[in-house]
Amino acid sequence: MLPSPVALLLDFGGVLAEAARHDPAPPELVLRLYNLTGGALSPGDINRSLIAGAGAYAAWRDLDEPDELPQAEVWRRFFTPDWPQRAQEAVRVNAAKLSYDWTWRNTWALRPGIPEALRAARAAGLPMAVVSNTLCGAAPRDFLAKAGVGGLFAAQVYSDEVGVRKPNPEMIWHATRALGVPTEDCWYVGDSYQRDMVCARRAETGVAILMRSRRTAAEDPGAHAVPDVTVDDGFGLRDLLPI
Repeated sequence: MLPSPVALLLDFGGVLAEAARHDPAPPELVLRLYNLTGGALSPGDINRSLIAGAGAYAAWRDLDEPDELPQAEVWRRFFTPDWPQRAQEAVRVNAAKLSYDWTWRNTWALRPGIPEALRAARAAGLPMAVVSNTLCGAAPRDFLAKAGVGGLFAAQVYSDEVGVRKPNPEMIWHATRALGVPTEDCWYVGDSYQRDMVCARRAETGVAILMRSRRTAAEDPGAHAVPDVTVDDGFGLRDLLPI
């Protein structure tokens, strides 16, 4: 039997929502960058920069880094390091909007059972918070609002807004401070052994729950912290909640 929670903390990608695999160089973003930089680079050069940058950024995100990079620094370091100076400056000035556009997924959808799990938690009187690494928290926040569940969360903690990233336990502590609850009495739900389960153990949450996703399947379960329980989707989470 799991100890009853006083609050529920949930990751965004892979837990609350999933999307089809992301095109790191969507044509509309390539065109926007081409116009934004005044044609300083060809569309082909921009396309190649975005694809290469996405790979480098993904590799960096898998490092055990305690701090989040500012949006402008992500673009400078990973996507535009070899661009002409004037083009880099145009990207820097527009980094917030570019980061939103790069983060947003038209194919985002709530995972099966998540609406039911959130309603069950609400009915049980559990305050809830989102705790997520992202380049632009405004994008998932807008998606949750449009999906009709944003108002269920008492707090939403995104790495770009607080300056640290999982597995830094400060991400979870930001949420528990916002909710006004003891971390050791909370349940944390994530889809990554490497980021989420490690973060939950470092923060000393009461229960660490792994929800399987595409990312979970790509990780070595024996190389990182072990969850207290594993579920397949939101229905599995709902069934764990106290009635």
